[in-house]
Amino acid sequence: MSLPALLREIRACRVCAEHLPLGPRPVVQAESTARLLIVGQAPGLKVHETGIPFNDASGDRLREWLGLSRDQFYDASRVAIAPMGFCYPGRGPSGDNPPRPECAPAWRERLLAELPGIELTLLVGRYAQEWHLGKGMSLTERVRHWRDFGPGQIPLPHPSPRNNLWLRRNPWFERDLVPRLRQQVADSLG
Repeated sequence: MSLPALLREIRACRVCAEHLPLGPRPVVQAESTARLLIVGQAPGLKVHETGIPFNDASGDRLREWLGLSRDQFYDASRVAIAPMGFCYPGRGPSGDNPPRPECAPAWRERLLAELPGIELTLLVGRYAQEWHLGKGMSLTERVRHWRDFGPGQIPLPHPSPRNNLWLRRNPWFERDLVPRLRQQVADSLG
C-alpha cells in the first residue's frame, strides 16, 4: 500500500467512533520524504476543530523548542506528525483523556513502515515514550537521560502550558537539552 492510500484509510477510520465525544477526525501529517517524525499523544480540542496538528499553545512552544517556523513545521515533505491517537479523545478530570487504545495498534507500524527517510523521532509525552521506548522509567527520567536512546530518538515532555510547573522544576531541560535538540533537528532536516 502507498502512503497516500494509507493516509486516506487513516483519515476515514471509525474504529473508536463510539468512544469519541466529538466524533472521529483523524489528524496526521506525513509524506514519504519526511526526515523528522514528531510523535505526540492525541489532538486537543483546537486541533480537532482545525484539523491541523499542534495548532495550539502546545504547538507554539514545541516549534520554539525545535527552532522551526510554522512553515517549516507544517512542511509534510520534511516533517511527519503522527500522534499515538489520531482523534481528540475528549476531556477528563485533569485535562484531555489519553489516546484511545485502539489507535496505535491499528495504525502505528503500518504508518512507520511508509516513512523510510526518518532520521530523528521526537517522542512528545508519556504515551509516545512508553510505546516507543517501553515502560519502567518516569517521563522525567527518560528526558533527563535522552542520550541513552540513541541519536535517532529524543524523549520530550509535553509542551502544554499545563506543564509549566514541570519546566520550572527542571530548568536543565530548556538550558541543556533544547539547544542540542535544535541542533539535531537542524541536522536531520539538512
